[in-house]
Amino acid sequence: MFKKLLFWGVILILLFVGVKFYWSSLVSPADSTQTQTELFVVYEGESVTSVADRLQKMDLIKSNTAFTLLAKRTPAPIQPGDFQLSPAMGSREILNELSTGAADKSVTLLEGWRVEEMGKKLNAEMGIKSEDFLKTAREGYMFPDTYLFDHKSDAAQVAQKMEDNFNRQYDLSLQAKVKNLGLTPEEGVILSSIVEREARSDGARQMVASILLKRLNIGMGLNADATVQYALGYQPQERSWWKRHLTSEDFKIDSLYNTYLHAGLPPAPICNPGLASLQAVASADPSTPYLYYYHDSKGISHYGRTLEEHNANVARYP
Repeated sequence: MFKKLLFWGVILILLFVGVKFYWSSLVSPADSTQTQTELFVVYEGESVTSVADRLQKMDLIKSNTAFTLLAKRTPAPIQPGDFQLSPAMGSREILNELSTGAADKSVTLLEGWRVEEMGKKLNAEMGIKSEDFLKTAREGYMFPDTYLFDHKSDAAQVAQKMEDNFNRQYDLSLQAKVKNLGLTPEEGVILSSIVEREARSDGARQMVASILLKRLNIGMGLNADATVQYALGYQPQERSWWKRHLTSEDFKIDSLYNTYLHAGLPPAPICNPGLASLQAVASADPSTPYLYYYHDSKGISHYGRTLEEHNANVARYP
């Protein structure tokens, strides 16, 4: 009898050790050598099962079942938000990260957006009031990028982070090139903002920047449609800050931003340019033979030396 009890006691101990070892294996890091983090988003109202399934699909955990069981035994609930996770983190560590609340919020702000468009995105993604952002944001200097903002950041802190990023990108070397072209750094930003809205590719940016700079140098009007769009402002019917089809009346709008009516640069940037447009202006060649550019419906750019060539391009390439 004693031997039987001893035998089954040993079996139970071995089973317990085996299960514990297996459990430890399931919640251990998916890959301890992969320490690089990647963005993982927990959505508002998402279930633990859904979170576990996605974690496993991204190879961040070994077992969605083990993670779900672990989560159900943890008092603190998983919080919605953006998290930086890696396969080198075990399930307990990942669960702790997800339960303590997101440290950062990932927000992508696009090149060529006005501050109003950025404010709308920040309001949707972070709950920041657009009007608060507009009070501190400087048009032209909010660098478009994908940011990780502390979820507790206010509008001023967000705007400052974006402007600091702009200052890093638009560095002294770029500003020196702009000065060599006869522009101040501020004028370089204004011209870059126009290039951002007028050009559709890296190659076109370079040419458009050169043509606009040549027009400035010879005292010709910039005649940039994007400046008229900026002056017109928000279009309720299109739900856009950039009117798609301009009319002859639109070009008569009484605004210092209307470069069809006023020579030279507008008084301030019309959008927030990306690095490619800043670089295009810094590398512009005002000796280009062209004075006109036209982008057809397929997005292909055509250039003309004279108004006659330009008109011919417009007629030839609808």
